[in-house]
Amino acid sequence: MSRPQRLFDLLSILKARGRSTVPDLASKLGVSPRTVHRDLTVLSDAGVALVTEPGRYGGVSLLPGGRFTASGLSTREKDLLRVTGLDVDRATELGMEALATTALGKLAAPGPGHLSDVLPLSQIVTVDNRPWFSVAPSNGDVAALADDVRQGKRLAIRYRRSGEDSADERVVDPYGLLGRGGRWYLVADRDGAPRQYATARLASWSVLDAPRRLRPGETLESVSAVLAASLEQPAGSVAVIAELDRRYLDLAQRILGSRLSAVVGGTTAETVRVTIDYAQIGGVRQLLQFGDSIDVIAPPEARTLIADLAKAVVAHYERS
Repeated sequence: MSRPQRLFDLLSILKARGRSTVPDLASKLGVSPRTVHRDLTVLSDAGVALVTEPGRYGGVSLLPGGRFTASGLSTREKDLLRVTGLDVDRATELGMEALATTALGKLAAPGPGHLSDVLPLSQIVTVDNRPWFSVAPSNGDVAALADDVRQGKRLAIRYRRSGEDSADERVVDPYGLLGRGGRWYLVADRDGAPRQYATARLASWSVLDAPRRLRPGETLESVSAVLAASLEQPAGSVAVIAELDRRYLDLAQRILGSRLSAVVGGTTAETVRVTIDYAQIGGVRQLLQFGDSIDVIAPPEARTLIADLAKAVVAHYERS
């Protein structure tokens, strides 16, 4: 279950059952109590008036007299909240800002004043999910694409692969759209195999007069999970072992992300030994940016490749 859907279901449970304990909520939602606590904080920060009663017979409930009512939400509002949760920006990208604003207004209780002396979380926490030095991605007309996908038909798309200049046409069976890391992707089967297409490189598309043909038992969520796993943990990946200057470990963690699969003590107090997973040996070129602060140890072909690349860079500038 996605977090937006879980937040909506959490609200619905609280409205239907009244006071509930965190362990009971966790059991019904299939998550940990810690996750429920985080979700309750998100709801409170969004203006949903919650009452928390500590102690053995305490629990969490909606403030009596509050305006939240799931029955007051339209079918479209419920559908949107299950997808975007409380993220109005994401709803805006889908062309549904007004609908999201109206729905959230129905969920928020009229402020009866602070329930405690602590400052509201919204006053002491701000969140910006954009990576540093990032440029806002151009995702294309996501709202129009979503409208067409909802017809349940096959799509003919013209898509430009990364690193190529021209777009090729292909026919796909769409499951839906995936929003991740500020970007949008069309998740679809092509010839019965799962694929994801960045909407930013989608040159055009058209709806075909034929129903989509999805693999039995597969959903947007299940296919997206498989695609994410194949990207982050590809089969037959190459594990590169290197000795890294300890001062650059934080930088390496930011740049390499989940590719940095292990960190142990190095041969000296000033270094750490790291394991970096790549889909293929050519990925080792990414380590050139660490200069002489990293020493690739294994496998031998990775060490040879990075040495050859370094020599090629030196030769290029010596010719200049």
